[in-house]
Amino acid sequence: MEFRALGRTGIQVSPLCLGTMMFGAWGNTDTDECVQIVHRALDAGINFVDTADVYAFGETEEIVGRALAGRRDDVVLATKFYNAMDDDPNHRGASRRWIVRACEDSLRRLGTDYIDLYQVHHPDAGTDIDETLGALSDLVRAGKVRAIGTSVFPAEQLVEAQWVAERRGHVRFTTEQPSYSIFARHAEAAVLPTAERFGLGVLVWSPLNGGWLTGKYRRDAQAPADSRAATNGDHFDYRSEAARQRKLDLVESLDAIASEAGLTMIELALGFVQSHRAVTSAIIGPRTMAQLESQLPAAGLVLPDDVLDAIDALVAPGSDVNPSDAGYVPPAVAEARLRRR
Repeated sequence: MEFRALGRTGIQVSPLCLGTMMFGAWGNTDTDECVQIVHRALDAGINFVDTADVYAFGETEEIVGRALAGRRDDVVLATKFYNAMDDDPNHRGASRRWIVRACEDSLRRLGTDYIDLYQVHHPDAGTDIDETLGALSDLVRAGKVRAIGTSVFPAEQLVEAQWVAERRGHVRFTTEQPSYSIFARHAEAAVLPTAERFGLGVLVWSPLNGGWLTGKYRRDAQAPADSRAATNGDHFDYRSEAARQRKLDLVESLDAIASEAGLTMIELALGFVQSHRAVTSAIIGPRTMAQLESQLPAAGLVLPDDVLDAIDALVAPGSDVNPSDAGYVPPAVAEARLRRR
C-alpha cells in the first residue's frame, strides 16, 4: 500500500483510514470482533485509525486502545472532541476548559500518552477560535498531541483559523475532515480547494454515504435487517421519499458505470474520493469483518477520467443529492434568532 503525506505534517498515512464509529454500542457490540477488525486492517497495510470520544460515549476509544496494545507506535492515531459527553453544559465544545479535560480522558481510554492527530469535531460558534487554538497549542507543546485538525469546518472558518494561528503564534490546524462522496460533493466547491491552498491534509468521512454506495439498497427490495437504513432510516434517507427515490435511481446508474469499468460499487465509490487531488485518505467505517474485506481492495484506487466524467454527468460537481449529507448546518442558517432583529 502506498502512503501519502498528511498535509505538511511530515506524517505518512495510508490512503484508507480505519474509522471506528461502528465499534461498540453504536454498531458492533462484539468487542473481540472489533479488535480483530483493527488487527486485520493493520495487517493489510492501513496505518491510520480515526475515532472520537463521543462514539458510544467513550466505549469506542476503549476498544481502539485495547486493539492497539503492543502496536501503538506503528499507527497514526486520530481522535476528536467537541460533542456532549453527558448533561453537564461544560463537558462539550471547544473551550480550553473542556479541551484539556477531553484530551486527558481520551488518552486514558486509548491507553496511550500521545495522540497523533487531535481534531475539533465541529465548529464551536460560542468559543473564540483563539481560545481553541491556544489550548490545542499547549497540548502540542506538552507532547500530548502531535498535530491538530478540524472536521466539517466551512472554508471561511478554515481561512480564519489559519490567520489567527499566524497572528497569535499558535500551532495551526494541519488537517480537515469533511464529508465527501459521489452523493455529497459540497466540499468540492470551497473546502477542498481551500485545504489544498493551505496545504492541509484531508480525511473524508462517509465515502460510501451511509451504505448507499455499497449497492445494497435497491428498488423494490427491503433494506437488509442489520443495515443502518433499517435500524436508523431517518438518518440515512431511507424514509425520506424524495431522497430515497433519487438515490435509488442513481444507484442503478452507478452500478452500470462500475460494471463497465470492471469495478464493484464499493471500489467505484472509494476510488472516486481518492481521485480528488486534495484528498489524503478516505475513512472507511466497517461494522463487520466482511465489510472491511470488501473495502480493502480499493486502497489507493484512482479512477480514470472517463469514469469520473460519467459520474459528473449523474451528480454535478459541488452538489449534494441530499443537502443534509453536508454534516454541518451553520448556526446562522439553523437558528432564526441569528437572522432577525
